[in-house]
Amino acid sequence: MHTFQPYPIDKMEFNPFTKIGKEWALVSAGDKTRCNTMTVSWGGVGVLWGKNVVFIFIRDSRYTKEFLDNGDLFSLSFLSEDYRDALNYCGSHSGRGEEDKFAAAGLTKAFRHDIPYPDEANLVFLCRKMAAVPVSEDSFIDSTLMDKWYSDHDMHMMYVGEIVEVTAR
Repeated sequence: MHTFQPYPIDKMEFNPFTKIGKEWALVSAGDKTRCNTMTVSWGGVGVLWGKNVVFIFIRDSRYTKEFLDNGDLFSLSFLSEDYRDALNYCGSHSGRGEEDKFAAAGLTKAFRHDIPYPDEANLVFLCRKMAAVPVSEDSFIDSTLMDKWYSDHDMHMMYVGEIVEVTAR
């Protein structure tokens, strides 16, 4: 297991366009008994409701969404390019059933404040869920987005989480 230390959020140099949109991240939720992780490439960081937050988008069909819906905590983790295969695996496999998706992707489950995250990460945002906002068909002003991204009507839920701690190796 690696040693993670708290990292002051005001000292971070973090480009969300690169980290989330190009390098991707893993969202993990659940507890020590049952948890799951999945790759995300949509989301961001910022300030909302007087808190430092992340916001992520999870499709209704994703297994990890069940863990997010049933708990109050989750992590958003960033790994080096060495783990691109693991990120690809976690983005294309469900983990539903008996599969330990962390292990199947070659990752080691770790916990901090009872929040799961991959031990191989370099940077982890530990988050407390503040809101779950459904993306609905009637919310689109640009109707081409519905056709392009939701032709199967598998909509997203936007989760807003307060960053309660940032840890880094």
